[in-house]
Amino acid sequence: MARIALDAMGGDLAPLETVIGAGDAAAAGVDVVLVGDSGVIGRILDEEDLDLPVVDAPEVITMDESPSAGIRRKKRASVTVAARMVADGEATGMVSAGSTGAALAAAAIIIGRIDGVSRPAIATIIPTDSPTVILDVGANLEVGAKHLVQFAIMGSVMARVYLGVERPRVGLLNIGEEAGKGRDLERNAYTALEAAPIDFIGNVEGRDIGEGRADVIVTDGFTGNVLLKAVEATARTVGRLVADALSSPGEQEVQDAVRLVLPHLLAVRQKLDPEAYGGAHLLGVRGTVVIGHGSSSRVAIANALRMAAEGAEQGLVDMIEEGIERG
Repeated sequence: MARIALDAMGGDLAPLETVIGAGDAAAAGVDVVLVGDSGVIGRILDEEDLDLPVVDAPEVITMDESPSAGIRRKKRASVTVAARMVADGEATGMVSAGSTGAALAAAAIIIGRIDGVSRPAIATIIPTDSPTVILDVGANLEVGAKHLVQFAIMGSVMARVYLGVERPRVGLLNIGEEAGKGRDLERNAYTALEAAPIDFIGNVEGRDIGEGRADVIVTDGFTGNVLLKAVEATARTVGRLVADALSSPGEQEVQDAVRLVLPHLLAVRQKLDPEAYGGAHLLGVRGTVVIGHGSSSRVAIANALRMAAEGAEQGLVDMIEEGIERG
């Protein structure tokens, strides 16, 4: 069984929610080790009647610190120690909902990149009726065509592992379907992706997400991050509109109609909820690394841990390494 190191001090709701979420994941069969201030964590474990292993890491890299400087300076920071456990083989993967920059730096500096990977990428799954892997969603703001090819290879592996798609269809996010559309990046990437060992289907647009056209969509980290946050905002807006409709006065017929469609609206909101998967994978490093939202609740933490364990147990890293070698 894969052991997952959890940065228990990372996140807006840490360490209470992270520890409780770890307990939920452990109850579901995930082998979790908590990394953080052992005194604080120990008290929570006692209060919640949980029995989980703890590795002491009393320091924390805050959101306003330089990630790379923090990693080098704070050797006993929770995210640093968790990454070192992966690098030393004491854990197969790690999860952190703390500073994204710190998690990226820890993975790159301590765990290290897979041979041949130019730039690790953050990949997330948009959980619609036709789930789609999208990368990069924030690690690399500026990329070249060769990076998008590697993203496509790594994203295809992720789609096979998590979506069960044997030969994932890869689309290039663009402003139109024609091959000549977009910036120099997209035009150059189109040609490179056509020659790559993947099932490249051409350009896709934002409206194609969730429509089943592509299983993997690649783009630069700037565009991908904007897209991801727009999807998350949509989920929150749906929830707010439902609440407003229920609380607003109106004709009885309107209220009856709202109650009739309410279960369906709530199902849509739940499907788009970022906590459904719990986090995003950092692909291209020598370990299974999942980065959670800063506001991750116990539900998101538990799901992120299960996601990391599934990837580790199915050999996600080895499969990416093989794909990069072939590419």
